[in-house]
Amino acid sequence: MAISFNRHSPHMRIAPLALAAALALGLAACEGSRTPAAAAQPEKTPTAMVDAALEAKFADLGKRWLDGWLQNNPVNATQQGDHRFDSEIDDLSEAGRKRGVEFSRKMLAELDAIDASKLSRENQIDAAILRNQLEADLWSVETLQAWAWDPQVYTGLAGGAVYTLMAREFAPVEQRTRSAIARIEKLPTLFAQMRANLDPARVPKVHAETAAAQHRGVMDEVERSVLPNAGKLSPEDRKRLTAAVAALKKAADEHQVWLDDTLVPNAKGDFRIGQQLYDEKLKFALMSSLSRAEIKQRAEAELARVRGEMYAIAQRVLKDKPNAPALPASPNDAEQQAAIEAALELAYAEKPARDAVVDSAKKALEQATAFTREKDLVTVPKDPVEIILMPEFQRGVAVAYCDSPGPLDKGLKTYYAISPIPDDWTPEQTDSFLREYNTRMIHLLSIHEAMPGHYLEGAHSARHPSVLRGVLRSGMFAEGWAVYTESLMMDQGYLDNDPLFHLVRHKFYLRTIGNAILDQGVHVDGWTEQQAKDFMMKRTFQQEREAAGKWKRARLTSAQLPTYFVGVQEHFDLRKAAEAKQGPAFALKAYHDKVLSYGAPPVRFVRAMMLDEPIR
Repeated sequence: MAISFNRHSPHMRIAPLALAAALALGLAACEGSRTPAAAAQPEKTPTAMVDAALEAKFADLGKRWLDGWLQNNPVNATQQGDHRFDSEIDDLSEAGRKRGVEFSRKMLAELDAIDASKLSRENQIDAAILRNQLEADLWSVETLQAWAWDPQVYTGLAGGAVYTLMAREFAPVEQRTRSAIARIEKLPTLFAQMRANLDPARVPKVHAETAAAQHRGVMDEVERSVLPNAGKLSPEDRKRLTAAVAALKKAADEHQVWLDDTLVPNAKGDFRIGQQLYDEKLKFALMSSLSRAEIKQRAEAELARVRGEMYAIAQRVLKDKPNAPALPASPNDAEQQAAIEAALELAYAEKPARDAVVDSAKKALEQATAFTREKDLVTVPKDPVEIILMPEFQRGVAVAYCDSPGPLDKGLKTYYAISPIPDDWTPEQTDSFLREYNTRMIHLLSIHEAMPGHYLEGAHSARHPSVLRGVLRSGMFAEGWAVYTESLMMDQGYLDNDPLFHLVRHKFYLRTIGNAILDQGVHVDGWTEQQAKDFMMKRTFQQEREAAGKWKRARLTSAQLPTYFVGVQEHFDLRKAAEAKQGPAFALKAYHDKVLSYGAPPVRFVRAMMLDEPIR
């Protein structure tokens, strides 16, 4: 069982913390020719410093690790585009976990025997990334032990086992359905492992309740995506499918009873993982030099700065408005708060209808794509992207995510998934959500998740020749890039430099900043629900539904929310350094293509390659 840090977290495709994207053998062609500055060419290292024998040894180690790791994580392997294990499902039994630990220890020992300083600069990066993953895998199983207290590990695998096979047409539907049948036959065993492994006394109540709700989506996924293909199967396969689904339904119903009647009532665990585990997990998630204290200090300073910019915009848009609040040149905290809230009300007035969020996102995506091309900001991929409703087994953690195909599945769709408004929400709750996701915010969400954010970055990053780099793609790089593009589009004049768009973008950025403060506030500082909501609703202007959802997400996840802020700060720092180094020769498109050409390692490694700094 492997630990995975990526976006998606919530931008996740298999489970809330699953890895995204990329066996890095390239995706479909991108528009236009790439400039020399953008070509994915390895940086030169003096030949005398590179040991050819060690290069070959490391290449062999990386290949064997990847082969074994994907075999141990077959559901993730399907997502990555490796379909050798499409009929298998992860083994989370004690024996399965033991095999995983032994494999990681063996690989780590072999890596220890390689002097990374004698590898090429590209392989130095891959060696550092591989070491981080191996150490994280061991720490996850032996120290964090999410298998013993987090039921989402299992619900994510159960739904993902079917979804990853049926969501994309990487093979004939008959072949994919036969693989799905084999996995459906194995799902009751996964449910049994979940019941055997989980200790209700360690399971937090919010995790238990979320898993109980998500579990209902497993049968829904089978009925929605597998059963309609029964008529395309041979009589023998149809018979096998019927038997497998009947057995699954019985097992799923029995498991639902256990979730509802045993796990949820007896879930007594603390959702806070505490300072020591948090700091250790943060180290693996970020691979950054910033400590928790430094992240908090920088975030609080940025929060004050951005609120000041929002007040300046509020002064402009509220000038001469009837009943406008006081707008002094040097406001106190209450005056600043009132003015920004009043200005945001102008943006909240323009919001989609309850049933029009997806349609609004589609229009925003078209507009953002056209703008990115018109301004020639970055090479735009031709790969298809589609906005969908989030599968039920994924709901309850984030409002949206980007689901990129593994690059071995070339030319297949990227999904930009949006969670529907729950049917049981009151009109007041629905209005709170739509005020948060107003028309301008939908534009920002589409920029972040798709163009030129996650979708574009995923397509570019997958072109890097390192298979390791693709599989171990950095969530911090990906989230930081997506937030960076929000700023980029604003600075380039998106929506005709509409001041209310600028205001809403700053509000969206406050969420990024607030995520980093909130996460450690909850898991280390012991924030209560009221403290968390007061911070989100007052300091970062989030609506009640968004704050309630983020409070839930902060309890369900840890060390993922800071990836947005740390990632974007490192992206901002990198661009500033590149502009200073290149001077008048700096070209925005060439810079962006170059940044994206390295396969999405942690940003500090991209900086080292671009600025010829040591790889640490």
